[in-house]
Amino acid sequence: MASDLYPFQFRPHFKQYMWGGRRLGDILGKPLGEGSCYAESWEVVDHGEDQSVVANGPLTGRTLHWLVGQYCEPLLGLPAPQGPFPLLLKFLDAQQNLSLQVHPDDAYAATMTPPDLGKTEAWVVMHAEPNSVIYAGLKRGFDRAAFARELQRGTGHLCVHQLQPQVGDCIFIPAGVVHAIGAGLLIAEIQQASNTTFRLYDWNRVSADGRARPLHLEQGLEVTDYDRGPIERQTSQPTDREYVERLVTCDKFVLDRWTTSGSHDFPCDGRFHMLTVLQGRVQLRHPLLNGPLGRASTVLIPADRETLVLDTIEPTILLDMYLPSGP
Repeated sequence: MASDLYPFQFRPHFKQYMWGGRRLGDILGKPLGEGSCYAESWEVVDHGEDQSVVANGPLTGRTLHWLVGQYCEPLLGLPAPQGPFPLLLKFLDAQQNLSLQVHPDDAYAATMTPPDLGKTEAWVVMHAEPNSVIYAGLKRGFDRAAFARELQRGTGHLCVHQLQPQVGDCIFIPAGVVHAIGAGLLIAEIQQASNTTFRLYDWNRVSADGRARPLHLEQGLEVTDYDRGPIERQTSQPTDREYVERLVTCDKFVLDRWTTSGSHDFPCDGRFHMLTVLQGRVQLRHPLLNGPLGRASTVLIPADRETLVLDTIEPTILLDMYLPSGP
């Protein structure tokens, strides 16, 4: 079966929310329809009814869930995770502040109905308007009682550390960290394949019908990590390849950033890889790909593969996302 696999491209799966805009199309070139609130473009997803659909090669039209079911070990690698594809890659356009929110860990999410994965995530800033803000992590001194009191007063955002990000910054948000993406940011996000969010504060907004979005205070307070404190930008670490820097290593995923203008072998290491281009253009040498990969293009490379060659057409920055090594 493994011989049937090849690098997969997918159709973007769009989400429209009140805080979105049109920069997914205007800046990233995504094929948006009508409307002005395109908030997220899910590039690789296997989560219930939210499914990536193959857009190249003989398996065009198949969902990622189908691929995992048919080719679990050769697609994902060994030891192959149980269940759906374990990671979710998306782009977010924050025309307004996202809600102040928190995600549960795996243990809590497994008790929900229906059960889900927890949600640890990382962001890489692709575009930032002047004075844009990221909220990440409670300030020192806020325990559950103090944070709950400020949320009841409608001032919960004052409890959360703020930073002004620049393009290229990486922010790591483990499960349990209170956070919000501020207005004016365009973000690439890698996360566990979960959509469980507990909304703590929504800036007193109302939707077009005059209703406020529901909050989830009890659940959110229950899963918040009160010990972690403020979150700062990640400090990248060198790797054994001079053009690759390590942005995040955790038990859920590894996030590397390539900055290159050369050609490189992409050998088989027994794991799948997701590559997404932040800037520039590359050509992955394979006959079933739909041409070069430009900005915001993504390809899923199966674990069971021959060595591939990646050629840069112009100076390129790309993200490489994959699972950590097994025990």
